[in-house]
Amino acid sequence: MTARSKKRLMLIASGALLLLGVVAIQLPSIGAALILHPVHRHVVATPPNMCQKVTFNGDGVSLQGWRGQGSGSHRGTLIYLHGVSDNRASGAGVMERYRKRGFDVVAYDSRAQGESGGDVSTYGYYEKEDLRRVMDTVAPGPIVLVGTSFGAAVALQAAAIDRRISAVVAAETFSDLRTVLTERAPFFFTPGTIDRAIRLAEQKGHFQLDAVSPTLAARTITAPVLLVHGALDSATKPDHSRRVLAALAGPKRLILVSGAGHNESLRGNVWEDIDRWLDSVLSTKPDGDPTTDE
Repeated sequence: MTARSKKRLMLIASGALLLLGVVAIQLPSIGAALILHPVHRHVVATPPNMCQKVTFNGDGVSLQGWRGQGSGSHRGTLIYLHGVSDNRASGAGVMERYRKRGFDVVAYDSRAQGESGGDVSTYGYYEKEDLRRVMDTVAPGPIVLVGTSFGAAVALQAAAIDRRISAVVAAETFSDLRTVLTERAPFFFTPGTIDRAIRLAEQKGHFQLDAVSPTLAARTITAPVLLVHGALDSATKPDHSRRVLAALAGPKRLILVSGAGHNESLRGNVWEDIDRWLDSVLSTKPDGDPTTDE
């Protein structure tokens, strides 16, 4: 190898090391941005049958949603809460199902997602306050929350502080935000990089990340809670729901759906189980013994 070739290789290696150093410095900022700014999915679907578009006033943000009146005798209100990087359209089937069963139904885009306002997502820290303001607008009667993933975590955190909530169906919840972020971080994010990303997200989002914990919330939830989780969920492992189940102080049940991954547990016959469970908890006061169906 000539001296000229060696010099070229050294320059390339130096440039590569410099680039890697710059990327490493930027990783916490990249991580914080990924936490605070989920991908937006704009709503292209029309409202479900017999539902209308509506704007709710959240905690300092405008929330775009759908609302429908239940058919027949009024059984209460069911509010659907979508997952991260999703929007209210994923709740259309849930709204149609329960509107026919006598529930007024509501679904809305979480802050900083879908078509709603807001600059950042905080996974329940502020979202639970948005939900409380949405509940201020519904008719008197039982309130049922159905949440998936991110939405399930919001529902559980809200149920810990608002006794108007009569029942919660929480599918694929995380147990606490720090754990799920650590589990989902790319392999090249070191523990130190993750910690710096979290601190930066807290500063920019003006929230306390460790306060975002359905497991902590579960200790003061008195409403009945049905946890549903895919047995093959690798994005948010079933142990997250198991930890929440163990912490719940009130009536509780966990359904593990065989063969289901993330965002796949609310399917098929599971809805019949949910229907029966809701009929039971809204008409009687079950005991608090944990039940797990695997």
